[in-house]
Amino acid sequence: MLSAVARRRLKYVVAGSAVGGGALIYNNSATPIHHEPVSTRPPPPWTPPSRQEMLNRIKEEKEEFDLLIVGGGATGAGIAVDAATRGLKVALVERDDFASGTSSKSTKLVHGGVRYLEKAFWELDYEQYKLVREALHERRTFLTTAPYLSHMLPIMLPIYKWWKLPYYWAGCKAYDFLAGKENMESSYLMSKGKALDAFPMIKSDGLVGAVVYYDGQHNDSRMNMALIMTAVKHGATVANYTELTDLKKDKDGKITGAEVVDVLSGEKIAVKAKGVINSTGPFCDELLALENPKDHKPIVAPSSGVHITLPNYYSPRRMGLLDAQTSDGRVIFFLPWQGNVIAGTTDSPSPVERDPKPGEEDVEWVLDEVRHYLSPDIMVRRGDVLSAWSGLRPLVRDPKAKSSQAL
Repeated sequence: MLSAVARRRLKYVVAGSAVGGGALIYNNSATPIHHEPVSTRPPPPWTPPSRQEMLNRIKEEKEEFDLLIVGGGATGAGIAVDAATRGLKVALVERDDFASGTSSKSTKLVHGGVRYLEKAFWELDYEQYKLVREALHERRTFLTTAPYLSHMLPIMLPIYKWWKLPYYWAGCKAYDFLAGKENMESSYLMSKGKALDAFPMIKSDGLVGAVVYYDGQHNDSRMNMALIMTAVKHGATVANYTELTDLKKDKDGKITGAEVVDVLSGEKIAVKAKGVINSTGPFCDELLALENPKDHKPIVAPSSGVHITLPNYYSPRRMGLLDAQTSDGRVIFFLPWQGNVIAGTTDSPSPVERDPKPGEEDVEWVLDEVRHYLSPDIMVRRGDVLSAWSGLRPLVRDPKAKSSQAL
């Protein structure tokens, strides 16, 4: 039997629910529980520590870091985010500025690599296949995690021979199939008339149709900075214009830290770390030579990728173009980018340089390929090139490879 007090409490609950859902919830105690409304206000703004504060944190750190990451490009920044979010004490140093190297000189695509899928098929290369699968998964992660820095982009492959139409259509469908549920949009065929409507600048002579597939496009340097800031937000200590000059070892030859130099002031700083990660891209042989100066053999075969920027009338604003069969077998993209058009890239051996310059020969090669695909009515001139840049790919050296494209 319920007591009189309990019956009275139950009556209040039922009555309150019937009237308007109830403002109070009663429990066995006499004190009512108030449910505060959830705030929809954004969190207060976060101001990251200054560079000097970061350097002071490195200098004053009495305990050693779990990881010292060398290199503030996309690889180093990604490792810093991964390690910091796992609770590790992380320090990252970059000789120049964040994303100042290859990580800001890409084709601005987040893609699985249709040409790698083609190589995987013709060469029966399972490693290339796995590369495409993983890249397609990461493509979706990029677009979902940072939609303000990345978006999907339709890319057209113009076809000038009838037999190539089913070949490229099947390849793009295989690309969609590998993406699975993480695919963005399905590829599709276009008639000659529709292709010319979508991309009026392409050469119409001999055009039989086109295949359109979808890939991702992103702002590479801003994405790099977003990763750096995320790592800092999770407790990582980062410093740009800070160069590693020496590795410290104990009597057993185990690395225990490094000496870094503030490039702006010349001050030397000793850093204790349980592990040092080399994420310096094409410059990784320099760091490996510090660790083993006598017996180190270079492992990087740097390859230069040159891009040029052209005026916006060279391409539609919402569609790119892929030339899968250039004069020397390389692939070239034609992509809208921030109100202009990017064309590239090349793939040729190059020396390792801190600030590589695009060669005139590479710029002319890209222009020649542009002329090959555009209508003869469009005069492609050297003076139309608004800017050009060269990025170094840190390809792994292979003595048996015939060219850098095979690495």
